[in-house]
Amino acid sequence: MIPKITASQIYSTLGNSNSLIPLAMKDIVNSIGLTAGSYITGDETEGRDRFIDEFGTQAIWLFGIPTYKKILDYSLFKTMGYDPKVDVRILKNADIFEKAKKYAPTKEIQKSLEKIGESAKSIKTFKGLTFGRFVASTFLTILSYYGLTKYRHNATEQHIKENYLKKHKQTILSESNSTKSGKINYNISSNYMKPVKSFNGLHNTNDNKPSFTGIQDFMFSPTKNLMIVDGSITAERIFESRNPQDMLGYVIKEGSFWAFMYFLGERIQKHFENKTEQKHGMNIQLDARVIESQELKNALKDTKLKTTLQEFSNLKKDVDIYDFVANPLNKDNIIVKMAKMSDIISVTDKKKPLSSDVDTRAFIDLDEIKGIKEKLGKLYDQFNSYKEKITTKQNTELSLVNDKSKIKIKTDDEILSDFLKNLRKYKRSSILKNIGTCIAALGIVAPGLMIALRFADKNNRKFKVQEEVEKKLAQDLKSGKIKA
Repeated sequence: MIPKITASQIYSTLGNSNSLIPLAMKDIVNSIGLTAGSYITGDETEGRDRFIDEFGTQAIWLFGIPTYKKILDYSLFKTMGYDPKVDVRILKNADIFEKAKKYAPTKEIQKSLEKIGESAKSIKTFKGLTFGRFVASTFLTILSYYGLTKYRHNATEQHIKENYLKKHKQTILSESNSTKSGKINYNISSNYMKPVKSFNGLHNTNDNKPSFTGIQDFMFSPTKNLMIVDGSITAERIFESRNPQDMLGYVIKEGSFWAFMYFLGERIQKHFENKTEQKHGMNIQLDARVIESQELKNALKDTKLKTTLQEFSNLKKDVDIYDFVANPLNKDNIIVKMAKMSDIISVTDKKKPLSSDVDTRAFIDLDEIKGIKEKLGKLYDQFNSYKEKITTKQNTELSLVNDKSKIKIKTDDEILSDFLKNLRKYKRSSILKNIGTCIAALGIVAPGLMIALRFADKNNRKFKVQEEVEKKLAQDLKSGKIKA
C-alpha cells in the first residue's frame, strides 16, 4: 500500500535543510535545462554528450558516497566488531559519552558504545576507521566520476567518428586501395581530443600535503559531503575541458550551480524569513515539520510554556542539556519533541519519532537545541501579541456596536488557528519562492546564458568537439591513415 503524502509532508521535506531531495530537484532541473540547451545549440551528438555528463554525474553525486560508505560499514566496521552507526563526535566530551551509554535505548547499543570506549586504543581505532571511511568513500566517488568522464569523452568521440565515416563511406570506398570487403574500420585510436591544460602543475600534488583542519564539518553532513565531491567534479570538468568552448560552458554551469545549490539558497531563505517577521510579526525560522505539526499548536496553547522554556534555560552546561534531552523521562518535553521532528535528535523508530527513544549513538548538536528554545519562545510572544491585538480590536468593535449578535467574536482557539494558518502560509511561501528562484536560475537562466553566448558568435555555434574530431578525420582520410 502506497502511503498517503500530505501537503505538510511535501513542504516539510522541501524545507528540510538536511534533506537531499531539494538538492536533487534543483540538479535535475539544471541537468534538463543544460541538456536541452545542448540540443538547441549543437545537435544530437552534443545533446547526447551533455546527457551522459549531467545525469551520469548526478547519479554519482547523489549515491556515490552513501553507497561506498555502506560497503565500508560492512567490510571494515562490522568485521572489526564496531557499530558503524556510532557518531565519533560523541567521544569529544567524556561526560556526554558516559550519558550516551547510560541512556542507550537498548542493551545492544549500550554494548556497542562500551566496546568503543573500553580503552584508549579502541577509541583511537574507531576514530581511524571513521576517518578512513570518509576519505575512502569520497575518493572512490571522485574516482567514479573520473571514470565517467573518460567514458564520456571516448564514447562521444567514437560516436562522432562512426557518424562521420558512415556519411563519407562512398568517398572512402572510392579513394581506398582496399575496398574489396566494403567494410570500414571504426576502431580508431581516440587521441583527437586532449584536455585544455590552462593551469600548470595542477596534477603535481607531490609537494602539497592535504590539510584536514575543519574537515569534521564535512564528514557528517550529507550536503557538505556533496560539496567535497562537487569541488572535485568542478575542478575535473574545468581542467579536463576539451577546448575553450567546453571550458566556458563549465565555468557558467559550475558557477551557477555552486551559487544556487549551496550558498544563495540559504541566504534567499533567510531573506524571506526576515521579511516575513518584519512585515507580519511572525518568526518562521522553525523547521517546516515543526510549523506543520499539531505539537506546535498544543505548545502555543499551553499557558505553562514560558515556565518550561525558562526551566530549560537554567541548564547551563552542555552535559546537563544532553542529560535532559536524552533522558526518556523527558520525551514529552516540547523542545525534545521539536528537536526530534527537526532531525536534531535521532530516534530508534523513524516511523514514530515523538514516542521513540533517543538513539544515543548519534551526535546531538546542542546549539541547535538551544536554537529551538529561542525560536519557540519568540513565536510564543508573537502569538500572544497577535491574540491581544485581535482581542482588543474585537472589544473596540463590540463597544461601538454594543450588540454581540452583530459581531463575530473569535475564541482563543480560533485566533490560534488563524495565527497558525498564516504562519504555515508564510513558511510555505518562503520555501516555494526559494526553490523557485534556485530552479529558475539553474534550469533557465544558466542554460539560457550558455545558449546566448553560443549564438552570439557564429564561429562558436557548432559543437567544437565534433568540429575538431571531424577536421582530424578528414586529414587522416586524405593522408590514407584510415583504411576502409
